[in-house]
Parts: sequence; C-alpha cells; structure tokens
Amino acid sequence: MANVRYDKQLTALLVIDPYNDFISEGGKVWPRIKAVAEANSCVSHMAQVLNTARKAGLRVFYALHHRYRAGDYETWKYIAPIQAAAWSHKTFENGTWGGEIRSEFAPQPGDIVALEHWCSSGFANTDLDLQLKKHGIHQLIVIGLIAHTCVEATVRWAAELGYQVTVVKDATASYSDKEMYAALEVNIPNYASAVVTTNEVVDAICSL
Repeated sequence: MANVRYDKQLTALLVIDPYNDFISEGGKVWPRIKAVAEANSCVSHMAQVLNTARKAGLRVFYALHHRYRAGDYETWKYIAPIQAAAWSHKTFENGTWGGEIRSEFAPQPGDIVALEHWCSSGFANTDLDLQLKKHGIHQLIVIGLIAHTCVEATVRWAAELGYQVTVVKDATASYSDKEMYAALEVNIPNYASAVVTTNEVVDAICSL
C-alpha cells in the first residue's frame, strides 16, 4: 500500500451512488456492470469498507446522483450524453426501488448526505465540499460506482479542491475491464494519493 497515513479526525469515507439500479439484481444498470462487479466482489468489499469505517468512528459522507423525476431535462438546451442516457432509461427514478440506496449502505444517524449531483462529480453544484470542510475533513477514502464516471470525476474534483484521496479499487466497478483499467490504472493515479485494495484500506483504518 502507498505510504498514506490517516488521521481519524481528518479522514472520512465517501460512498458514491450505492443505488439498487447500480448494484442490485434487477437494477437497470446492474447487467452492464455485473461481470466486473462480481469478478472483484465489489458489493461485499464496499460493505466491508463501510462497516470498518463505522466501527472505527470515521465519518461517512454520501455523494449521490440525481434521482430522475418526471420533467427532468425536457427543457434543457444542452445535455451531456451521460445525462441523456439517464433521461432515456429513467435511471435512479425517484420513488422507485431502483432509486433507493441498497439496504446495506443506507445512511445512519450522523452520516452526511450531500445534495445530489446532476452529472458525474459529487462536488459539482452540490454542498459536498462545504460539508466536508465544516466537519474538518481533509482526507477521503472513496468507494462506489462507477469507476470511469462518477468515481473518477469526484476524485479529480477532490484533488482540485485540495483533498488527499484514496480510492479502493476492488470496491468499485465499471462496464468492462477496459474502462476499469482506464480509470484505475491510467487516470485516477494522477489525482489519488493511493489506489488500494479493500484489505489494505481495512488494515489502515483498523490501525487508527
């Protein structure tokens, strides 16, 4: 593991988009990430990191994608392809099972749920940066979906804002091994101080 030292008072776990549509059988996007997610045990690793962080007393923050509501995007003059796809499939539809957080990852009292982001970065047009700063957080451990979109975009933005970031590479997934490689081996290492396994980050958290 990279030589990253965590300070309990400065470190938080950031959970990105643990929606049923992403990581549950029957979810709208699950068929696209199932092969990668099952190959690296993404869901169980996400749960392991989250449970370890809670036991260690680390703060937990959530960066959640906008949940589709009727009328979204219809009057927009410009729309990104990723937003057009969400509109087409009504991904994470508000009020539906797919738009709910998978039960193992439901926020607990004391957790901070940031405002929903409309594209990919958990920081863009939300209060995530404000909430982190108000709680004195400077180090982020990141898990969640999807590696080459929301995870990568959030990590890039976090680095721009001055956070030290660790990405847990087997607690995320993507549509293919190619996209996982591009995110975790090519792009994210330019912004994250460490890209580690679940076992490595669990050991680090337990040693706090």
